[in-house]
Amino acid sequence: MSGVQLQSSSPALALQGSQQGECSVTVATGAESKPKKKICCACPDTKKLRDECIVENGEDACTKWIEAHRQCLRAEGFNV
Repeated sequence: MSGVQLQSSSPALALQGSQQGECSVTVATGAESKPKKKICCACPDTKKLRDECIVENGEDACTKWIEAHRQCLRAEGFNV
């Protein structure tokens, strides 16, 4: 897979995308796991899908998008 790098020599995971719409994500353990972005700016794609679903269908019908956004935020280093 081009554009994806996994570093097994350290506890950090680095993913880098080369296509449009992909983002770079770095997740580290320990003291290095502090988020590099504000939570409002992290995961804009899943945030948009989650918000649109909630507006159109209500929160109960959008659990998969809500959970996808939470997983993205966790990958960015946020404790949600």
